[in-house]
Amino acid sequence: MQCPKCHAPMHTYNRNGVQIEQCSGCRGIFLDYGELEALTRLESQWGGGPAVPPPPAAPQYPAASSPYPSAPPAPAWGAPQHGGHHGGHGGHHGHQRNRGFGHMLFSS
Repeated sequence: MQCPKCHAPMHTYNRNGVQIEQCSGCRGIFLDYGELEALTRLESQWGGGPAVPPPPAAPQYPAASSPYPSAPPAPAWGAPQHGGHHGGHGGHHGHQRNRGFGHMLFSS
């Protein structure tokens, strides 16, 4: 089978009973008819495990006053940034996304 986008060869994978075609060129994912419904059903089963009881309530303590001044409010979205930035998209070092249901299917 050829990729409908870039015409490279497609490879078929069977993950948890769902057939997924992936292009070896553009790495696009293509599903056969009904496979999206199967993925949706698997996701609801995967994420809908047994309910975990909530943790016990923490004891309430009076709020302590801080000896330090509070930080200034963050600038509005899109407002110019001044000071401690090194340009670009700082502050994202070491950030990892939570891995969800899709990671189980599409991991290499």
